Amino acid sequence: MELSKRIFDLETETAFAVLAKANKLISQGRDIINLGIGQPDFPTPINIQEAAIRAIKDGKHGYTPSNGIPELREAVAEKIFNDYNANVSPENILITPGGKPVIFISALIFGGEGKEIIYPDPGFPIYRSMIKFSGAKPVALNLDEEDNFEINLDKLKKIINHKTSLIIINNPNNPTGSFMKKEKIDEIVSLLEQFPNLYILSDEIYSKIIFDNIQMPSFLNYNHLLDRLIVLDGWSKTYCMTGWRLGWSVWPKKLIEYANKICVNNHSCPTSISQYAGLEAITGPQDEIKKIVLEFQNRKEFLYREINLLKKISCFKPGGAFYAFPNIAKTGYNGEEFTKLALEEKGVALVPGTSFGDKANNFIRISFANSIENIKEAIKRISTI
Repeated sequence: MELSKRIFDLETETAFAVLAKANKLISQGRDIINLGIGQPDFPTPINIQEAAIRAIKDGKHGYTPSNGIPELREAVAEKIFNDYNANVSPENILITPGGKPVIFISALIFGGEGKEIIYPDPGFPIYRSMIKFSGAKPVALNLDEEDNFEINLDKLKKIINHKTSLIIINNPNNPTGSFMKKEKIDEIVSLLEQFPNLYILSDEIYSKIIFDNIQMPSFLNYNHLLDRLIVLDGWSKTYCMTGWRLGWSVWPKKLIEYANKICVNNHSCPTSISQYAGLEAITGPQDEIKKIVLEFQNRKEFLYREINLLKKISCFKPGGAFYAFPNIAKTGYNGEEFTKLALEEKGVALVPGTSFGDKANNFIRISFANSIENIKEAIKRISTI
């Protein structure tokens, strides 16, 4: 039997492979500090857990509308208005089992032979994987350390052409932790205005994990882009709900029908219980979330300070998410070699930069979704590599 050639284009997330290796070593009795996985180390807030339990007891066990329960879409629309002063119809909001389906759906809609889709490099590996799977050509927008891993407008302009159907922008960025402020987003929007047929997928999944009390400059703030803008956000990172599989997205009116049809064909609907938990998450108390973000900021400051005290490792200061992206070139090892030594000899799980882009050979990703005590011990261990 001959298999579809598309499946051989699929890539994966190295972070999950690192997690599996770390867990295997732990099962063998090894003391492993995991700074590899990209998920909060805090439990889902108790009020959200209780809302899920109520939903179970109230019999919310069946299928829901494929685009999500109406009250959740309405709550997301209200949240968008409160956060960004943007008016979005609940009919243009899609609730999905996590954020990845939005990337998948976007790639299917804008992909195909002869099309090109721009994605950030380094960036979330599923971008390139889904673009290739769609049949389109993935075009890397290189994010360089000299630019603090922000988008360089000259580089972006050079790679846009008549074949470009979609550009993916991720702010704050995974894996680098870079954060583009409003002034930078203004410049990007001005450039994109020169290409009115180019659609935008703005991945804003870390929109609430931003430091120093700076507000998220969402693309939803730019009303004139809404007819060619897809925004991805959700519950996983902000509300410590990675395993609940729940995301939301905003779509142009002319595309929402097609996006919803793909949902019907692919997964029917998001999990009903998770949706009621998600409703409580965004309408209930936010105090716990503020505490979590503050703790991430404290960890970021500690990691940034301590990692830059090492003679052979340097790191720019993250502005959002919960990642740092140190340059380890002076150690004499590339990222693959360094992370292998770190795990096998030092008991520290990290992810090589090449997991997020071919040119990130001299970098590693460190997740500070772990305690300061563990981060301190991990830095001590890798300092001798």
